[in-house]
Amino acid sequence: MDYTHWLVVFIVILALGFDFINGFHDTANAIATSVSTRALTPRWAIILASCMNLVGALMFTGVAKTIGGKITDPFKLEHGLTVVIATLLAAIVWNLITWWFGIPSSSSHAIIGALAGAAITSEGWDGINYSGFIGILKWLILSPIIAFVLGFCIMFILKRVFARSSPHHVNKMFRFGQVLTAAFQSFTHGTNDAQKAMGIITLALVTADIQDTLDIPLWVKLSAALAMALGTSVGGWKIIKTMGTKIFKIDPMSGFSADLGSASVILGATLSHFPVSTTHAITSSILGVGSAKKFSNVNWSMAGRIVVTWVITIPAVGLLAMLIYSVLSLFLH
Repeated sequence: MDYTHWLVVFIVILALGFDFINGFHDTANAIATSVSTRALTPRWAIILASCMNLVGALMFTGVAKTIGGKITDPFKLEHGLTVVIATLLAAIVWNLITWWFGIPSSSSHAIIGALAGAAITSEGWDGINYSGFIGILKWLILSPIIAFVLGFCIMFILKRVFARSSPHHVNKMFRFGQVLTAAFQSFTHGTNDAQKAMGIITLALVTADIQDTLDIPLWVKLSAALAMALGTSVGGWKIIKTMGTKIFKIDPMSGFSADLGSASVILGATLSHFPVSTTHAITSSILGVGSAKKFSNVNWSMAGRIVVTWVITIPAVGLLAMLIYSVLSLFLH
């Protein structure tokens, strides 16, 4: 193999590493509520999440094509492989930092911000496809708001429907319901998050002239789906603790409501071919549910810490990718 093909192999390894880290970083997204209410044991919750992530990742490719072609034009990048390497390194570093501190940050924001930063450093401001990038940003901003409102509404309705029911009966029923919503949550996570690595790998294949379309090869889908599922099986217990216990005390009904609300938003985004932050959608849905249950019970200081992380991720990772690209360009160009 020549130099270019070796770089592509390295990129594939990095992208699958990102997907693996994304899996254990975002395990909490799918199972935090069901574990915290004891609807599922941690072991069974992770097995369920791993399997459903795998199924979801194999079923769709629209988000992957958006990542591969809507932020920057892979057919016009002069140093596309260096851009992709800088993107992946920056996103991986950010994910590991936030995982270490137990902060549920967004892998989606990380990869999108990093790709934008690396593309700008390589091509100047003309390296960004502004219409596509702004469209993605709109979904990233709107999806948490929609998830908050949806979580609030679902919880508000269920509270009134079951206001006079036995708490024991309600908890038993919704613990069973949480198994279903945890599966739904994990499935939608796979449909959206695993596609980001697929899109990055395909972008690299196009810039290396290995293929001339943004169609996702079967081997890319399979490898990214398996990497996500394996990462999910490792688990991210620090983030599970944050999402399952530190925002507010979740019971089976509120856990069911939060999962249903966020998973619906994520699936809607996937069907529209837009990447969203599954972390943001799920956390916002939990906040909405907590607000509907009892506003004063929500740990708003923790919520504020999470929001700050949301806001700074794209510019912070973009700057990190710029720095990494500048260093790599000294050796790879």
